[in-house]
Amino acid sequence: MSVPLRNAISRLDLFAGASPEDIDAVANLAVEQRFRDGESIFSRGAPGEGMLIVLQGTIRLSIVSVEGRELILREAAPGDVIGEIAVLDSGRRTADATAVGPVVAGFIAQASFVRLLATRPALQMPILQVLCARLRDTTDQLESIALYPLEARLARFLLWHVKRYGRTRADGARSAPLTISQSAIASFVGASRPKVNRLLAAFEERGAIERRGAIVHCHVAALTQLAQAETAPGEAHGSAGLDGARG
Repeated sequence: MSVPLRNAISRLDLFAGASPEDIDAVANLAVEQRFRDGESIFSRGAPGEGMLIVLQGTIRLSIVSVEGRELILREAAPGDVIGEIAVLDSGRRTADATAVGPVVAGFIAQASFVRLLATRPALQMPILQVLCARLRDTTDQLESIALYPLEARLARFLLWHVKRYGRTRADGARSAPLTISQSAIASFVGASRPKVNRLLAAFEERGAIERRGAIVHCHVAALTQLAQAETAPGEAHGSAGLDGARG
């Protein structure tokens, strides 16, 4: 049993409250896999053969339209898990998964995991609760893309990012590393990179964020207001400077 893999499994919300014996049983099923930068891990529509726990690197989950436009659904970092739905129902993959940089992950096969759940029922309820929470997150993301203007989508993305990866400063602002590119952010919110760049500058001018290299400081109250806005920041103040930044 790999100690780093067992430690990663013990920290997953899927197994919150699981006994050490249950964690050991899950870890014993895992097989380490490695992927090169840009390598396809699985494709949308492929059989769901199991789940992956990310140990090193990043795995990007995305959907590509027939026109070739990519919509990034999620980027799984070390300590995250992907394919957790497939490990229960062995259904088809709902997105493409691609390695962003070299990736090391632990793979747990669907058939083995289902057999384990049958013998260890205490594992079942936490998994169901986490999957319900993921469904709510997906609904929120789809709502943001479909119903909100670009500036609200971007503000919501930043709020989600610092909630997941950030820490609170002494002045109350939340800060987090923002190491993904503006092109990737644009794919997350369904926009072009130039529009995202203009809006990030506008957010900074408004005092909603501060950028210091790869660190972004987010003022939650200001971003929350922008996340609910129905007009662009410039339009709300009578400026036409952001007309081109609409989604």
